[in-house]
Amino acid sequence: MRLFSLQDQVAMVTGCNKGLGQGMAVALAEAGADIVGVSRRPAEKTRQQVEALGKRFYAVEAELGNDSPNDIVNQAIAQAGKLDILVNNAGTIRRAPAIEFTEDDWDTVIDINLKAAFFLSQQVAKHLIEREAPGKIVNIASLLSFQGGIRVPSYTASKSGILGLTRLMANEWAAHHINVNAIAPGYMATDNTQALRDDPKRHDEILGRIPAGRWGTPDDLAGAVIFLCSDAAHYVHGHTLAVDGGWLAR
Repeated sequence: MRLFSLQDQVAMVTGCNKGLGQGMAVALAEAGADIVGVSRRPAEKTRQQVEALGKRFYAVEAELGNDSPNDIVNQAIAQAGKLDILVNNAGTIRRAPAIEFTEDDWDTVIDINLKAAFFLSQQVAKHLIEREAPGKIVNIASLLSFQGGIRVPSYTASKSGILGLTRLMANEWAAHHINVNAIAPGYMATDNTQALRDDPKRHDEILGRIPAGRWGTPDDLAGAVIFLCSDAAHYVHGHTLAVDGGWLAR
């Protein structure tokens, strides 16, 4: 359908070399977008899947939290010519009881998950406003944008911050025809949840609460990210869409 077509769009996806980022990059390419992949390491598997769909893939290797968001966006535009879509997917997690949590683990997670996402959004919004072009920004939130969690204080803080920033940026940029929304994945089978899935007790506790009866996969985010990046979501601003197998409804 035309409403869901991303033909002639360029989407920048951070953390695209595997997992959720790779899945969303490929989904956006399937909908017609060319992809700028931002990652610490070469994203060759993502490139291969995108190019197999007949779309262009532009690589920007960068260390979010250290490298300048302005430089990252400028590299992307220099290669692709423009940006229409930003998916702030890159993230990290540190696990330890709050009473023992270190400042380094706090700063690392906040810098990547929250600070980098905001300043990349800012640079992309400036680019869109200068072009007088509509655009879409999709942040990756979490169930812990709504809940406290345990043993992940900086992750919870960062994802709660993403929820708030999504609303704030939507409030300020909707007038410029920039839609800012978020996706809150549930418990997904990714590297970030490997420790939980390897712990039989935690695995069974989590699975027992998911009404869908399974862990999520990267493919489960495909429809959500295409929707939020397409004209079908033209009047959706500041919303965080849970893709969680029913976890929050339990």
